[in-house]
Amino acid sequence: MLGFAHIDLTNAADVGGKGVHLGELSRIDGIRVPDGFCVTTDAFQRVVAEAPSIDAQLDLLSRVKPDDRAAISTLSADIRRVIEGVAVPDDLVAAISESLARLGEQASYAVRSSATAEDLPTASFAGQQDSYLNLVGLEAILRHVRRCWASLFTERAVTYRRRNGFDDRKVRMAVVVQQMVFPDAAGMLFTADPVTSNRKIATVEAGWGLGEALVAGLVAGDVYTVRDDQVVTTAVATKPRFVQASPGGGTRDAPIEPQRQRQPALTDAQAVRLVRLGRRIEAHFGRPQDIEWCLAGDDFHIVQSRPITTLFPIPTTDDQENHVYVSVGHQQMMTDAMKPLGLSLWQLTTPRPMPEAGGRLFVDVAPVLATAAGRANLLGTLGKSDPLIRDALQAVLDRGDFLRSRPDENPGAAPAGDSPAPIETDPAVVTQLIRHSQASVATLRREIRSLSGPALLDFVLADIAELKRVLFSPRSHQAIMAGMEAAWWLNDHLEEWLGEKNAADALTRSVPCNVTSEMGLALLDVADTIRPHADVVAFLHRVVEERREGDGFLNELAGLAGGREARDAVRGFLEEYGMRCAGEIDITRTRWSERPATLVPTILGNVKNFEPGAGKRHFEQGRQESRRKEQELLTRLRALPGGEQKAEETKRMIDRVRTFAGYREYPKYGMVSRYFAYKQALLREADRLVRSGTLREKEDIFFLRFQELQEVVRTGDVDAELIVERREAFRSYEALTPPRVFTSDGETITGRYRREDAPPGALAGLPVSAGTVEGRARVVMDMARADLEAGDILVTAFTDPSWTPLFVAVAGLVTEVGGLMTHGAVIAREYGLPAVVGVEQATRLIRDGQRIRVHGTDGYVQILA
Repeated sequence: MLGFAHIDLTNAADVGGKGVHLGELSRIDGIRVPDGFCVTTDAFQRVVAEAPSIDAQLDLLSRVKPDDRAAISTLSADIRRVIEGVAVPDDLVAAISESLARLGEQASYAVRSSATAEDLPTASFAGQQDSYLNLVGLEAILRHVRRCWASLFTERAVTYRRRNGFDDRKVRMAVVVQQMVFPDAAGMLFTADPVTSNRKIATVEAGWGLGEALVAGLVAGDVYTVRDDQVVTTAVATKPRFVQASPGGGTRDAPIEPQRQRQPALTDAQAVRLVRLGRRIEAHFGRPQDIEWCLAGDDFHIVQSRPITTLFPIPTTDDQENHVYVSVGHQQMMTDAMKPLGLSLWQLTTPRPMPEAGGRLFVDVAPVLATAAGRANLLGTLGKSDPLIRDALQAVLDRGDFLRSRPDENPGAAPAGDSPAPIETDPAVVTQLIRHSQASVATLRREIRSLSGPALLDFVLADIAELKRVLFSPRSHQAIMAGMEAAWWLNDHLEEWLGEKNAADALTRSVPCNVTSEMGLALLDVADTIRPHADVVAFLHRVVEERREGDGFLNELAGLAGGREARDAVRGFLEEYGMRCAGEIDITRTRWSERPATLVPTILGNVKNFEPGAGKRHFEQGRQESRRKEQELLTRLRALPGGEQKAEETKRMIDRVRTFAGYREYPKYGMVSRYFAYKQALLREADRLVRSGTLREKEDIFFLRFQELQEVVRTGDVDAELIVERREAFRSYEALTPPRVFTSDGETITGRYRREDAPPGALAGLPVSAGTVEGRARVVMDMARADLEAGDILVTAFTDPSWTPLFVAVAGLVTEVGGLMTHGAVIAREYGLPAVVGVEQATRLIRDGQRIRVHGTDGYVQILA
């Protein structure tokens, strides 16, 4: 037993999250907390250990899958019945009785669960266990203490733990017994706006009587938003009912007299005073809080506070300036959380500062937006690539008071976004750039092979300079921009002259030197090698069914008819493309070479869906269609006034776009090739550190920043607790959705497509590859689990080059993230797939198997059935 006065943060294992917060709240000056005590987790463990059959039932429960609701329901109900029937030990009964005598035996109490995995910064577990109100007398409290213990095993609590990675055996239950307050009004206070995440705006919800009516969603409450000690908005709800204490114990739902139903539950002054208390609590805990409060007379009582776990973190700064952050992941088609080694290596690679938050990287564009020239350039560029980001930034600018304008530093200079110097339309430029990149990577692989210890880390750091030299060479940038600008010219002029929308899409099919599209076709060639051998195909199906990992299955192929050829074909593909994987900008992600089984479902899909030689036919068909489109457009142009000149200019631009468009994909391929060489060498070093006892496992290096890893390699000393903390933080970051744009106030700014051309009910997006296609939607979140058939439309959150092998099997593409020149858009155009990207919540709004129509020319998706 522990009274609130004796509880602080060190007691989390004893009294759980709720109990710890009540102890801490009772220590904050000016915060009134109804007194009480906690029945500790030791009491729970003791009682459960003596309960019959619990061990066997927990063993059964541990083997149940998170989505097996029937089994979880049955087993959890059995466990609850056992716990509710246990006898409370005499010494515990005496301790509870003594505490009640101190506080008032005939007083009313709330009895609440407080699990050790509850109200945590990374997982709130809100509502997963039970609370009971207005209990009077020892017997009632003992009965409900047992019910709180048992509520650790409600179906919803067990399912929640499973999905969040918590072990049922390691979670323990304490119970809070707290004096009741019978309030005039009650509700919740969020010290950050729960909708926009703005940390400077607090939201108060208030209703009559006990707060349970609001928490349970029985009634809508009044809502007040408060900023800088002022009520900004008030929405008074009609409150027809409320929850009040019953005379015989417990609570009851009762009607509110008509004249009070539209009365505000709080005055503006009370709402402001409550928020001030909330800010005091927030400062104490160091993060935004979700607070439960009661108002009795004119006194506020705080009955609970927990961290708001759904807010996206804010980059830390050491100034008081306003900042505007744009997501790097939305540009790189990789919005998943990254591990510290991946974050730090990407920061070393990029030429501009990139603050991090929530395991993601961002760019602070406030300095650029503050000047007229910078603002025009940035909005113009983003307007082409991602209208949602552009619209969000414009919304910030339209406020007028968030960013201070600054004069252009050099008004006479050319704008920063001006085109680089012209480059000749010569295919040799591209082949030379590729040859230089290949030679540089070959040198890296040769030189890194024998290095270890500090020399290895120093070498990698030095080689990053070579990576940046190749990646950001002026000649490479010129080639990329030449292809993009030629495409923009063609789209603008051919729409003006011929009414032809997005003409460049058809003209850039099957361009040469596109390493990513070539990769997708190369996997069709692998399927050609495998298709004739039934035993190999059957074996690969077993690999998928058994969810095999690693590369062991490749060695097993050798014993099958045709197996050696199949193995060599897969290995040949991996030699060329095995450094790729989903989320490949994060060096810590598992590469295809490390887990070749990832590719097997796609290979089998190609075996099923295509005839031999499909790769070469696919490329040649695209080339011929592009050529036919070129001739058609030039013929139509020549029929116009001044047509010969128009046709001549257009022909020059078509040649230019076909010369350079394919190279757009190569610099990233070269970068990822280097990353994989670094990773292989660093893992060899990690293996040495494990053998020396410095690290517990090789993957620990992923949770160190590069500079920290350098120090560990040099000293042989590591902060093991830091690695554990980083692992836990990463797990929490994985559950967060990063915003495209947000501010240093934490506010998420949501842009929207400002257009009226989409039909009612259509899902708007960015048109990136022209054409219209209708088919079955396949919502795929993991490439290794894809089961596609010809004619399907791929719907996913985002794609990067690793998804390209799926593109050859589908008829269209829809993604939640993307821009005009991101990889999914480039390859969709290359393969002639109608595509719409940037469709917010597409994977939630479109159900797997639904029939949809993708309008790749106009940029929207219709759900047909």
